[in-house]
Amino acid sequence: MSKFPTDKPVLVTCGLPYANGKAHIGHLRTYIPADIYVRALKKHGQDVTFVCGSDTHGTPIVFNAEEYNTTPEELIKTYHKHFDDIFKSMNIYFDAFGTTDDATNHNRTHAIVNKLIKNEYVYSKTIEIAYCPVCDRHLPDRYVKGRCPHCGEVARGDECDQGCGKHLEPGELEKPVCTLCGDCAEYKEQEHYFFKLSQFQNFLQNYLKNLEGTSNARNYAMGWVKKGLDDWCITRNLEWGVKFPGRDDLVVYVWVDAPIGYISFTEEWANANNENWEKIWKGDSRIVHFIGGDIIYHHCIFWPSMLKGAEYTQPWSVVASGMLKIENKTFSKSRGYVVWVEEDYLNQGFHPDMLRYYLATYTSHTKELNFSWPFFQEKINSELVGVFGNFLYRSLLFAYKNFGHIPEDDIESEVLDNIRYTIDEYKEAMENYEFKKAIDTALSLASYGNTYFQSNEPWRLIKEDKDECGRVIANCIQIAKALVILFEPVLPEKMEDAWGQIGMTRDVHTARYCDATKLVEGNTKLPKPSILFKKIEDEKIEKMEKISSDRVKKAQEKERKKGLREDKMETKENISFDDFSKMDIRVGKIVNAEKVEKSNKLLRLEVDLGEDDPRQVVAGIAKTHEPSAIIGSQVVVLANMEPAKLCGVESRGMILAGEDNGAVLLTPEKKVVPGTKIG
Repeated sequence: MSKFPTDKPVLVTCGLPYANGKAHIGHLRTYIPADIYVRALKKHGQDVTFVCGSDTHGTPIVFNAEEYNTTPEELIKTYHKHFDDIFKSMNIYFDAFGTTDDATNHNRTHAIVNKLIKNEYVYSKTIEIAYCPVCDRHLPDRYVKGRCPHCGEVARGDECDQGCGKHLEPGELEKPVCTLCGDCAEYKEQEHYFFKLSQFQNFLQNYLKNLEGTSNARNYAMGWVKKGLDDWCITRNLEWGVKFPGRDDLVVYVWVDAPIGYISFTEEWANANNENWEKIWKGDSRIVHFIGGDIIYHHCIFWPSMLKGAEYTQPWSVVASGMLKIENKTFSKSRGYVVWVEEDYLNQGFHPDMLRYYLATYTSHTKELNFSWPFFQEKINSELVGVFGNFLYRSLLFAYKNFGHIPEDDIESEVLDNIRYTIDEYKEAMENYEFKKAIDTALSLASYGNTYFQSNEPWRLIKEDKDECGRVIANCIQIAKALVILFEPVLPEKMEDAWGQIGMTRDVHTARYCDATKLVEGNTKLPKPSILFKKIEDEKIEKMEKISSDRVKKAQEKERKKGLREDKMETKENISFDDFSKMDIRVGKIVNAEKVEKSNKLLRLEVDLGEDDPRQVVAGIAKTHEPSAIIGSQVVVLANMEPAKLCGVESRGMILAGEDNGAVLLTPEKKVVPGTKIG
């Protein structure tokens, strides 16, 4: 049964872009599918509101503003406009696009926090906060780094971003260091405020069972809930942000006021359009969040709990995208594996609709997407140019040259049945967030159109039976009309052009699915058609690959110089031979390797160390080493490392590796017997 249209208010949001850097195609993995989904809902006749805005608070904003010698206000102003312009250039249009520093968001955040306090879901607690005696300041989040208490990897203040990925509360980091001056920090007691997330355990278990959206969002969140939830510290020592009610020295944590932006942006839309925002956020509505896979925890656990505690409507659906790779390399701005939307795509003359098509159809929305210029070229040339564009142009050019108008004739029942079937399959896939499946279904109708045109041989019929030829062409234009309607959510700008080429005068963006089977009107004058999609030449792709390659080389050289500087600056405490002799270092052979569930950084290895059974070791090398490629390799292992659990998997040892643009495994000079000791 179709979920749409519904008489309930529908709101679609996107995870907020952070206003401290330029837009790259990784951002678009969220916003393009969301825009496609909204446009597809409108073709149902669904009334839907689409909101987003810039995330403008948190320590990275302050950190970057200080680095660029500017103010947070000026920084967010620059990047807010940048994202607004980029979205419009990519044919992504929001009903409201605000910022979390708008007065509306400050006021709504205060209202919600005060409601949580009133409902006794917030309490104060004295905790230890990292403090730098040299800089004479408390160190929230990005101003402090240290060792993760869970896995031992280097971590920042609020997250173990290099290791287990676990969220960290203030005071959890071991051996804290100030990122501003590099000196050791210390811990000082201070009063902060906590949200009673632990009290929402039962609520979340029931809520997640019924949550619509993608299974990766539900399953990931359910895994965390089953482990048990800790209360969240919701205040930080910053001057920039939304002040915590009654405290001038504390602001709310960015993951409090950022999602509240969804509500405040809805308020701003409602105020501008004489609407009532409460029918969405305090009524029976359908709220759909499109997010990146890295912020599932916040949207499926913290956010619905906060809404429940403050007596607001919780999200109906959470749609989480898979992560992004660039040329089969892990996305990394610092290492050059990035494609900037403006610099590398729009300014190079590529049409925005082609990137919309590629990102939506390369793979399933929840799977990892690998952007590659040759793959981009092949997909556009074979599908948009070779199938869809070919059918439209050959049909319309033949009609224009031989008739000048749409021939007046009956449309075959088989053609209409094919269109109806395609629409039904397309709608179902869109409602289930299967964008690739939906678009592939529409493309199959274009393939059917090409087959229909070819098999009926209108170039022969025009000489032998013009009336029969007219019937064939009328059917082709009926197929073309359906295709333009189905592809409008994906290729909105190009389909405006195509709509005019088939003689339509009504706005294609308001055309509905049911219009696809309304018979084309005979004798409608046809303009001379133009080619919608042009082939991407090899020379263009070679140019883009060189730009990418040069960027990577430049980044690598920068990283190399930085590493040399750090190596020269870094001094380690001397150890005695007795200390070294305590380490049991052996050569091992990897006999099995697989990725650790719920982690994109860890591999679970089984290593033969000359013992009765292979030793299980967890290593943070998943981003640089494929499991199948390292099976059989010999590695160096610290065998008497204290056992630890990483993402729930016990590790009984440590693989030794160097760092040079990724992990470099240490191996013996020649093959030796597993278990051979080193030292």
